[in-house]
Amino acid sequence: MDWLERAARLRQWTGNGVRAPHKPLLFLYALGCFQRDPDGELAYSAVEQDLKQLLTEYGPTNRTTPAYPFHHLQSDGVWEVDTNSGPGSPGSGVLELRATGAKGRLAADLRSAIRRDPFLLGRLARVLLDLHFPPSLHGELCDAVGLELELTETPLRPHMAGRRRRDGRMRELVLTAYEYQCAFCGYDGRIGTMPVGLEAAHVRWWAFEGPDEIDNALCLCSLHHKLFDKGVLGLNAEHRIMVSQQFVSRSPTAVTQVLSLTDQPLTGPQPGISPISAHHRAWHTSQVFHGAPRVRVER
Repeated sequence: MDWLERAARLRQWTGNGVRAPHKPLLFLYALGCFQRDPDGELAYSAVEQDLKQLLTEYGPTNRTTPAYPFHHLQSDGVWEVDTNSGPGSPGSGVLELRATGAKGRLAADLRSAIRRDPFLLGRLARVLLDLHFPPSLHGELCDAVGLELELTETPLRPHMAGRRRRDGRMRELVLTAYEYQCAFCGYDGRIGTMPVGLEAAHVRWWAFEGPDEIDNALCLCSLHHKLFDKGVLGLNAEHRIMVSQQFVSRSPTAVTQVLSLTDQPLTGPQPGISPISAHHRAWHTSQVFHGAPRVRVER
């Protein structure tokens, strides 16, 4: 099995579309660290807070300690752990990892492979991003782990061989269904006849078996697409907008653009087009949306 295939087949707990991005996040973090310091090691006690923050930002709502991927990523052959006593992890307990001076880094064979082929690092990162996160988060996630992806990547992505193919008509179908306006705020900007700042947003992410179908997509402006994918915004069973209680801002812009959306109805789709599937909406609520929704208070 080559390295790209290993990255595509990380052993993860899965079931009913539940997200488990703990290993991919650690792997991406390790790739970013290797890019900056190929000979460095990651002491668990030094990187624990960074990994916690990544899991909070990009993981599911059910929290997991970063000790879990730090220990278990070894089983995939891409990561190794040493302690003050020698090779091998002491286990997945936080206290054990701290007390034994546990340090991790990319497996020796993988480090050698990246040194021989520097473009491999970018391709590995692309595999992890494509399979576990929506495109709207790729750029900021690379920034968060300190990765600078090469602009020239292989046009053939082996990890996608035999997998589902995207529907190239999807964006146009979704924008048409929502009459070229954001389903949350109504934004409908154009340059001439071309819409700008409008995107087709999956409700259930493509990486988690979300189909390229109208009942799994919204037309959203760039801002609300990002907030929807980050779990700030969601949909309830009545197709009204939810705003997470965990989102806090006092600026007039945030009040206008985000907080004022609380419990507002969606705009669209046009009559005769399927609304968002309850199945896909429920997935987004359980796997992406953060915490409980705000309650609208009329002033």
